[in-house]
Amino acid sequence: MPTSSKAPRRPSRRPGTDESGAPAQQSDRSLAPERMLAFYRQMMLIRRFEERAARAYTEAEVGGYCHLNLGEEATVTGVTAALDAGDYVYANYREHGYALARGIAPGRLMAELYGRQDGVSRGWGGSMHMFDLDARFMGGYGIVGGQVPLATGTALAIDYRGGPEAVVCLMGDGTTNIGAFHESLNIAALWGLPVVYVVNNNGLGMGTAVEQSSAEPELYKRAASYRMPSARVDGNDPVAVFQAMRIALASAREGRPYLLEAMTGRMKGHSVVDPARYRSREEAEAVKAADPVAAYAVRLHGLGILTDDLIVSIDADAMAVVAEAVAFAEASPPPDVATLFDYTYATPVPNDTRRLPGAALYPAAPRPVLTEVSA
Repeated sequence: MPTSSKAPRRPSRRPGTDESGAPAQQSDRSLAPERMLAFYRQMMLIRRFEERAARAYTEAEVGGYCHLNLGEEATVTGVTAALDAGDYVYANYREHGYALARGIAPGRLMAELYGRQDGVSRGWGGSMHMFDLDARFMGGYGIVGGQVPLATGTALAIDYRGGPEAVVCLMGDGTTNIGAFHESLNIAALWGLPVVYVVNNNGLGMGTAVEQSSAEPELYKRAASYRMPSARVDGNDPVAVFQAMRIALASAREGRPYLLEAMTGRMKGHSVVDPARYRSREEAEAVKAADPVAAYAVRLHGLGILTDDLIVSIDADAMAVVAEAVAFAEASPPPDVATLFDYTYATPVPNDTRRLPGAALYPAAPRPVLTEVSA
């Protein structure tokens, strides 16, 4: 059985907390104004990209499923800003913002949504299956929790090789109820793997409230079953998320995997086609009022970092980038059908089929030749 090359060290208190166990507070002045402003630019780009993706879906330019990060921009920005270039990211199917923040070109992402050849997955992945090894963005996964064992396996490989990298595994709140979540956290804690599990808790697993599906709705507490350090953070505050992620990653690199729960909101339905009728009007208004992009703009304005003119300028820049991404996607041709299976396996495997959808599994049997029988 594999064992960790470094024994996990048990901290005297959970990282990210003070001596009483309360979340550690960070001052706005703990970050340079330039960095705080960069967070706002990133959040605005994600917001405008996702709004344009939603429009493209209604125009039938985007096929399949499409899940947006609208309302989660602060969490996306804070999480990714804390990563090193060599760290690995595994996402679920709500992934566009994370891919953008990881540095993948907006044009390649939009082209993937459009199913075009110049997309980040050559047009064959679509919204839920974006992948870029150069950015160490290891894909979105359509199966709930499908990424969790894979991310844990990558952390095992890093530990085996003695590398400095860490793995960040993103998931929604619903994923914490599947068996693979618990199995992965158990293995990671036993073997001291360099992985941070980030639960993006927007309060709803599709249309079911967390309180109705989880006997322990404070999801970060589940890490206690595995003696794993954990914390809950305000997911509408990019600075707080960034600081919490720095603590989590430092812990993971020292052989103590970490569970971080970010409390955020989902401004739309589960997917673009979901009208979210399970929400009351009051609930929908509360999410809208907690808009993290608008709230962060007010905060930076109060600190003298953001001006009215700069807000307009940053928005215009984001809109221009998204417009250019759409033009790039529209100019890209559809992929050749002959390339459908090019990336099925990393290396050749025996009996690999290249059968196209709808094609017969076996060649048609020859038809018998009918001859007339004389009387």
